[in-house]
Amino acid sequence: MHFWLGALRAVIELWLLCALGQAALALLAGSRREQNPIYRLFALLTAPPCRLLAACLPRGAPVWLVNALMFVLFLLLWLGIAFFRQFA
Repeated sequence: MHFWLGALRAVIELWLLCALGQAALALLAGSRREQNPIYRLFALLTAPPCRLLAACLPRGAPVWLVNALMFVLFLLLWLGIAFFRQFA
């Protein structure tokens, strides 16, 4: 059980770090961020959870809101798994 929780936590951590890297590159590159190959890699890795969350939100929700909610939800999930692993 601890192995699977650790593996899930590692995947969530990967998504969190990719989301942080994508946000940092968006700030640094500005409007030319779509031409940056690293930004495109981070966007590719964070696309599945963003699409899942966007499907739960009303249509027309801004992209920044979907990304921010994804980050907050995954951060809470990551912390919850860490708490559960510690005391289970």
